[in-house]
Amino acid sequence: MGTKIFIDGQAGTTGLGIAGRLRDAGGFSLIELADHDRKDPKARQRAMGEAEVTILCLPDDAAREAVALAPAGARILDASTAHRVAPGWVYGFAEMAPGQAALIAGAARVANPGCYATGAIALLRPLREAGILAAEAALSINAVSGYSGGGKAMIAEHERAGGPAFELYALGLKHKHLPEIMAYSGLARAPVFVPSVGHFAQGMLVSVPLHLDALGVTPARLAALYEAFYGENGVVVPRGLWGENLTPEALNGSNRLEIFVAANEAGTQAVLIARLDNLGKGASGAAVQNLNLMLGRSE
Repeated sequence: MGTKIFIDGQAGTTGLGIAGRLRDAGGFSLIELADHDRKDPKARQRAMGEAEVTILCLPDDAAREAVALAPAGARILDASTAHRVAPGWVYGFAEMAPGQAALIAGAARVANPGCYATGAIALLRPLREAGILAAEAALSINAVSGYSGGGKAMIAEHERAGGPAFELYALGLKHKHLPEIMAYSGLARAPVFVPSVGHFAQGMLVSVPLHLDALGVTPARLAALYEAFYGENGVVVPRGLWGENLTPEALNGSNRLEIFVAANEAGTQAVLIARLDNLGKGASGAAVQNLNLMLGRSE
């Protein structure tokens, strides 16, 4: 029969991605509601009670309503932004810190990270823990994602009409991933975060430029720091400094995360870069990883 999982909001991009991954993995039984029951509170509550874990793939307000609806003892993995910095929820970035995977495994409430946040935290947290970056550091973060992260309307625009080649967005500088980036990177000052969308379906690059002469650190030390921090836990850190071009699509279809350090010849400036699949490690892949941890299953 398999482990019973209920995906509340299965029809969305992330929900479909999770369902597909679970079917491919085997050993899972998806509780699926008829179309007329998908918004019925009682039907959803029954499904949550049957499931070993419920995965929420809903807008933020709907996710909060679903948590309030859940029967006592229900374990929930939330893919929305609603609970990423909420008390009582464990942040679902297993590689973020030693012991984080164990916290996820034992949690009743897990918040799946945002795609941009996964890359940004992976780059910044090790520097904060090493004392290289101050909490009040003035930082900027640049990122580009495939259009699949923009939901059904953006996907339709790009696939039907072509869509723009490239566009910046969230230029009010209040992107919804900023709170989790600050909370789990250890920042007290909001970075200037400039996300963008390219005319490609999926893949992501997140980059942070730094003036190393102002920080008193060498590019080689940064590269060695990342290698030591992440070891062999699924985050790939190529040895040495990176001097080649990077494209965002190389990890599509995987749950991998790569970190690169590029620097100028004088070693006074560097760009830290994280590459991931915005639909993999940035969404459904991370959700399945967290689900497996919650269930005590190997991936």
